[in-house]
Amino acid sequence: KDRQHPKKQLRPLPSGQLSPWLAGVASAVLAVISLAGTTLINPWAGLITLVYLAQNVAYSFYLKNVVIIDVMVLSLGFLLRVVAGVVVVHVTNFSPWLYVCVTLLALFLGFGKRRHEISLLAEGAGAHRASLAQYNLPLLDQIMGMVTTSVLVAYTLYTFEAETAIAGPGKMMLTVPFVFYFLARYLYLIHVKKLGGAPDELLLKDKPLFVNTV
Repeated sequence: KDRQHPKKQLRPLPSGQLSPWLAGVASAVLAVISLAGTTLINPWAGLITLVYLAQNVAYSFYLKNVVIIDVMVLSLGFLLRVVAGVVVVHVTNFSPWLYVCVTLLALFLGFGKRRHEISLLAEGAGAHRASLAQYNLPLLDQIMGMVTTSVLVAYTLYTFEAETAIAGPGKMMLTVPFVFYFLARYLYLIHVKKLGGAPDELLLKDKPLFVNTV
């Protein structure tokens, strides 16, 4: 189905540069290596890796076709990466609000990507991804509005908790306007510039967004 997408069709697998058999074998080998490696480092990290791998398999074979759940599962993947990092480096003073912020930001970027795909592929969106046929722009705009507000509120609450431990009273609150600008700028790029299909590329290529993040 990636062959229906103007950019994804250039990837090794849909373009025919990589055979499905070789891709499957390589994925299995890398999964075993990563699971064994993380388990040796920390048994809890190994368990998180196992959950992460199971989540990816479930997403690839079924959950990516379920509306709304598809993006929620992707955001879970980002959360699991953060949890694994906290476990491996033995962080003892990690605010639960950061887990909330990471999850909500992943939802924000994920639904933004779905909106871009629908705008880009139009009538052919459902042929690329089954769940896209169940979305529409008004629905995604409402969801993104809800998630955008949630991100800003969650981050603001995090600064109240973190400011004393990290930077002293009031200092962490100074970062809230930067988060607001990031969200507003990203929405501008999605709605006005019709971008958002590749959040990582957008962050690097859009200078105002990059400078604000740095």
